[in-house]
Amino acid sequence: MSGQTPPTLQKLARQTLLRDEALAISSLEELPAVVFPPLFQEAFAGRLNKLIKAMVAAWPFHDLPVGPLINMHNLETLQALLDGVDMRLTRKFHPWRPKLQVLDMRNVDHVFWNIWSDANDSDSDAETLDEKQVVKAPRRYALRQRLKIIVDLSISSQLNEQKAYFLNWAKQRKGSINFCCTKMKIWDAPDEVIREIMNVFHPEHITELELYTDWTLLRLAHFAPYFGQMKNLERVFLAPLHKNTSPIMNLTRDSKVKCIKKIISQFSKFNCLQHVFMKRVHFLRDHLHQILGCLRTPLQTLSITHCLISQTDLDSFSCCHNLFKLKNLEIRGVTLFALDLMPLRGLLGKLAGTLESLDFQWCSMKDSQLIVLLPALSQCSQLNQINFYSNDFSMAILKDLLQHTANWSKMNVEQYPVPLECYDALGHVSRERFVELCQELMDTLRAKREPKSISFATNVCQNCGKTCVYGQGARLCSCLQ
Repeated sequence: MSGQTPPTLQKLARQTLLRDEALAISSLEELPAVVFPPLFQEAFAGRLNKLIKAMVAAWPFHDLPVGPLINMHNLETLQALLDGVDMRLTRKFHPWRPKLQVLDMRNVDHVFWNIWSDANDSDSDAETLDEKQVVKAPRRYALRQRLKIIVDLSISSQLNEQKAYFLNWAKQRKGSINFCCTKMKIWDAPDEVIREIMNVFHPEHITELELYTDWTLLRLAHFAPYFGQMKNLERVFLAPLHKNTSPIMNLTRDSKVKCIKKIISQFSKFNCLQHVFMKRVHFLRDHLHQILGCLRTPLQTLSITHCLISQTDLDSFSCCHNLFKLKNLEIRGVTLFALDLMPLRGLLGKLAGTLESLDFQWCSMKDSQLIVLLPALSQCSQLNQINFYSNDFSMAILKDLLQHTANWSKMNVEQYPVPLECYDALGHVSRERFVELCQELMDTLRAKREPKSISFATNVCQNCGKTCVYGQGARLCSCLQ
């Protein structure tokens, strides 16, 4: 006797329909709604494009989340999906079935499929779900509501065939469908492409923007009005926003100032902004404090990477109230050794009960600056991750730091530079000193608390391009092995 469970009646019915696409299409109007989700998934898996088109037109639920199913690299399947939408727009639907209101094309997990996956192989459970979710007639406002299509977009100068097809299709139907883009990435796309897309996908729906361009200040200023219309923006990643080596079209100093002011002023229009990431934003120096001053909401994340900032910018850290609830502070590749870090100490003091991650990698910090930060650092009781790699600290100050971390009970990952005493006069790592001093630092920390994941790393070796790392043991670069 076989131990396998026999297929349910529902599964047998689906198998019959999938073997005969014409029969499946002709049966859709009579099928119980409960059959649609698993049948639709299997039609996608089998690339039954005619059936996909017909099922979209006859879809019996308010929502259709196709993102996890659709392969945007398959033009035929995409066309079938959109042809089904066109059919849906022109056909009459049965009043006892809800009208499709949302087509979600984002590649994210959706509770819809989780619900139906539990019912796929259970006839009784499926009947219950069918009764709960389908039998109710739609409300009157639902009958009048336009279809909404939700997508995430990545825009570049070279659109692939599928993306170009979809955008052209959307442009032709912007009057009959509400198009909504929640996450947008822009990779140096031409101005005319951006204008067309913003005309279809209104910027106010965008909650996450990633801008990867080497635009001049003038082009950035031209983009600024679209940026400011993203009033519901929650997360913004800007990298890079202007290369000093790029042509600036002979802008005068006054013109440059006006362009920068126009860009920065858009930050005052964001009602929901929580996470700001800026990488290689080279006009940031002497203007970061202006951006922080424009903020309307408290930030959870501030990340500044490979940017130049001034003392005036840093001074604003301790008095900007919208930084006082930060959970994540990342200042990487920002040269700090010539700056007074007292304002940063003031900010860390205000974040003692909220800050969870702190990153100061590649900041060229010296002992004197770590001494300034130490009193505030020792009070940050919520820290679970810290990174001081690639700074210049002595054995004495590293010991002092580790001896003041008893409050870091939630720490999971901590990364420190090896002491300067590990290097010889030429900057080469001494294997013996590396192992000896790092083990001594480990012992110093364990006298205060037991670390979960800790490592000490050297600077990058100029010969092999690797680092020596001391954690559970010593991992040497290839030059020292």
